[in-house]
Amino acid sequence: MIERQRQGTIDVLRCTEAIVAEHLEELAVLVSECFAGRQPGAVLDLHMVPLIDSAGLEWLLDTGDRFERCGGVLKLAQPNELCREILACSGVGERFEVLPDVKAAVGSFVQ
Repeated sequence: MIERQRQGTIDVLRCTEAIVAEHLEELAVLVSECFAGRQPGAVLDLHMVPLIDSAGLEWLLDTGDRFERCGGVLKLAQPNELCREILACSGVGERFEVLPDVKAAVGSFVQ
């Protein structure tokens, strides 16, 4: 399950399923909603994400680039140990600000 919530001007995308090829279309729809007539800022909550596969890593890079092209930013929050290792080993984690929890990630937009 994937849901989008707003915290002030920031979108929080909560995902409770693996970020794998079969879920990317649903994620892409939610991300598109973040671009509704404003500078996009979003946090992807990875707390409940059990796994990110290679398609998911590619999607993260593409999505991060899309945010940057629009003058926005996508931040990652609270990855579990496996996801943290996947992000580190693949180098994808270097492209994103990874914060310890959603509250810290949302708060980082105003600092």
